[in-house]
Amino acid sequence: MSEGVFIFGSSKSFLLKIAILADALDDQYAGVHYYTRQLVEALDRQNENHSILLLRPTAGTEKWKTCETLVLPKLNFPGAQAWRFFVQIPAALRRWKPDVVIEPGHFGPFNLPGGVKRATVIHDLTPLLFPEMHRWHSQVLQKIFLPSILKKAHYIFTNSEYTRGDLIRYFPGTEAKTHVLLPGKEPGFEKKTNPAILKKYGIGQPYLLFIGTFEPRKNLPDLIEAFGRFKARGFPHQLVLVGKKGWHYAAIETAIEESPFREQIIVPGYVERADLPVLFTMAQAFVYPSQYEGFGLPVLESMICGTPVITTDVSSLPEVAGAAALYAKPGDVESLTTQIIRIVSDDSLRQKLAAAGSERAKLFDWDETARKMIEVLIR
Repeated sequence: MSEGVFIFGSSKSFLLKIAILADALDDQYAGVHYYTRQLVEALDRQNENHSILLLRPTAGTEKWKTCETLVLPKLNFPGAQAWRFFVQIPAALRRWKPDVVIEPGHFGPFNLPGGVKRATVIHDLTPLLFPEMHRWHSQVLQKIFLPSILKKAHYIFTNSEYTRGDLIRYFPGTEAKTHVLLPGKEPGFEKKTNPAILKKYGIGQPYLLFIGTFEPRKNLPDLIEAFGRFKARGFPHQLVLVGKKGWHYAAIETAIEESPFREQIIVPGYVERADLPVLFTMAQAFVYPSQYEGFGLPVLESMICGTPVITTDVSSLPEVAGAAALYAKPGDVESLTTQIIRIVSDDSLRQKLAAAGSERAKLFDWDETARKMIEVLIR
């Protein structure tokens, strides 16, 4: 740490040189992308005298107030990704000489001088807990590198108390240096209606909504089967499935095609971020039957938009939604169907859950997350 560091909200004067490995801003649009973006924006909003450098493949289009960008273009040759992690990025960091390096995607940082502190963000432990739900090379890389990453890290941040508990159970030596930083509400992400947006994606009302990556742990075949049972009772709803195709999505496509209510299942694919608040707000319910989540950002986003939530009673999901959701057991299609029918059939219940969710969403604040991170880093 350099002399004179500034602490947010304090008159005490300090200075930290903070490097953030920000590849996720450019090369993926799932949870780590949004976590990285919102964290950087919150740090940038509050920053006074800290020097913050983003290392990323492109210059981006953002207009940062204080953050600077170092462009490290990605190269295309066999082994280029490993070269980037172990050679290209560490070489650039040695030249800049940061006090601390933050890796928001939990794979790294690597090959840093002894005087540089390492901060790693762990979003979940699914490659270890549910290896069958990940590509084989992801399983292998996590098993090989994660123990060393965690051992060398000076600070470990998790996105929920549940993930912190998982981490400590599997790696007991991490307890003293592991801190919870909850994701927050994205500025501008709020309740919004616009029928033209529904028309744009071929969505009619009423509808049930799912948003997330199409991958095994989201339990989408169960949701599709529950929707079929629900429709067989005569309900007029559509089911809207929003998200990118992930690993092993073929089973989800098969479930959709084999559903007797295929024509009422709308699959718009990836949806522009600006349109998501409308899809949340105008849905009658958001259904998220995931088997495991380190946090479950779409649940928070649904609560922000005042849409009642049905999710599962496992992992971090009850921690996020609290009493502002209905819960089903993962893998229990009948309980999921029951909760869907219950929420659709009871106007007062929907209103109660929507109000509770809007209130609970206020607990999640990115500026508070950024403040807590800096407080930890200056210790």
